Amino acid sequence: MHTIKKAITKYPVLDIIKKRWSPRSFSDKAISETDVKTIIEAASWSFSALNEQPWRYVAAFRGTSLFDSFFDLLNAGNKNWNNNTSVLVLSVLSNIYSNDGTVNTYAMHDTGAANMLLTLQANSMGIYTHLMEGFSKEHAQKLLNQGDEIKPVVMIALGYPDVAEKLDEPFKTRELSPRSRKDINEILLEPQLP
Repeated sequence: MHTIKKAITKYPVLDIIKKRWSPRSFSDKAISETDVKTIIEAASWSFSALNEQPWRYVAAFRGTSLFDSFFDLLNAGNKNWNNNTSVLVLSVLSNIYSNDGTVNTYAMHDTGAANMLLTLQANSMGIYTHLMEGFSKEHAQKLLNQGDEIKPVVMIALGYPDVAEKLDEPFKTRELSPRSRKDINEILLEPQLP
């Protein structure tokens, strides 16, 4: 049976949020193109400043040369556990400028929000994600050959979860360790108003 880690919360958080986590052990089961398009369409419905939707995605399926190119971009630690990943998705900013020519200071925020909707949609389908900052953004930008307008943000591994036992250390231990977050009292500020 594959590993699933559900968050223990103090308050009635939605189940789909409690079940969201970033596994490293994926089965070799393929994800269909239709499922990937469903997952990416979900991301398109994220909120966005002025509805500019500055995010774009490039999906690379295992067994293709694009997947191999994306895999080569990963840092050594991420390569170690991505051998069975079904799809590598590159999340990019498509344009750091707003329609009026000014810098879109919300572009990264909006892209992160879209990535979360992508993650929740995938999880609802039994597909899990692991977002990685550990890859060569410089080489990814060159590979895409879209000029300076495209800015790589994260690489997203998509796959069906598998057993932790097939992972090497330290990834096996990380896979089996309980999830934790800062206590609500640490993140909910109570400012002293004048």
